[in-house]
Amino acid sequence: MAVMREAWTDERLDDLSQGMHRQFDQVHAEFRDVRAELRDVRSDLRELRAETEAGFKAVNARIDAHYDALNARFDALNRALVVGCASLVAGVLGAAAVNGLF
Repeated sequence: MAVMREAWTDERLDDLSQGMHRQFDQVHAEFRDVRAELRDVRSDLRELRAETEAGFKAVNARIDAHYDALNARFDALNRALVVGCASLVAGVLGAAAVNGLF
């Protein structure tokens, strides 16, 4: 231990201190670069969000424009399914009645 303490002169401590300051300056510069890149990413995300919102508004407008027609088509489909099921049930019951199952 005593040998190590004698080896650390004031000049070597000053060199170590200056080296650490240089390295921290490099770290600070890298952080500035990362912050600048993050600002660019945030800007890109804002643009993407605006484009996405515009796209959804366009799709919503198209749906709203054809809303009544879509509802009418779904209503017609619903009626067709109900009539089809009722016809199927009536056919099965009629066949059962003709064959004397009831």
